[in-house]
Amino acid sequence: MTSAVPPSPESEAARHREKMQKRKAVQDQEVAGKQIEKGLLMVHTGPGKGKSTAAFGLALRTVGYGRRVVVVQFIKGAWDTGERRALERFGDLVAFHALGEGFTWETQDRARDIAACQQAWAVAKEALSRPDVALVVLDELNIALRYDYLPLSDVLAAFTARPPGQHVVVTGRNAKPELIEAADLVTEMALVKHHFRDGVRAQQGVEF
Repeated sequence: MTSAVPPSPESEAARHREKMQKRKAVQDQEVAGKQIEKGLLMVHTGPGKGKSTAAFGLALRTVGYGRRVVVVQFIKGAWDTGERRALERFGDLVAFHALGEGFTWETQDRARDIAACQQAWAVAKEALSRPDVALVVLDELNIALRYDYLPLSDVLAAFTARPPGQHVVVTGRNAKPELIEAADLVTEMALVKHHFRDGVRAQQGVEF
């Protein structure tokens, strides 16, 4: 019985090249079929870390093209954060509004939380009406909606009425089913492992 002759490096390279050419042809055909360009409603939700971080990545990408971004932070207090420091360096291209009073377990005052969210929503609605704003980041809006601090119907109506090319990204756990249904893109961050459970505190450059 003769043993099989292993393929030569040249034949392996040729096989790989042929496989990748077929894959590229399929990929190119799929991309060619996508012709719609529109403003997207994006939702980052789920128990995992990274929802706001991903949204600020979109903000950085947008200002990199010289387009305007408005950030409105619900719930979170006016922290001194790295993302705010970085984005505000872009001057007039970025408006950063940290209008929360802190997490609900910190304020322990529902009326105060609702008032803060309503103030933040007024700023958000103004941004959602501006065709010169390319991206609106509504950080932790899902938390405000979860606790019924804002009427979901009003929020969805504002999203529908916004300028056609404007992108919106909403972050926070427990996104409402109606918001998920209305969204163009929904990403759920899964929690696999978190250093907080091992007693590691929030750290500069990672959490804020």
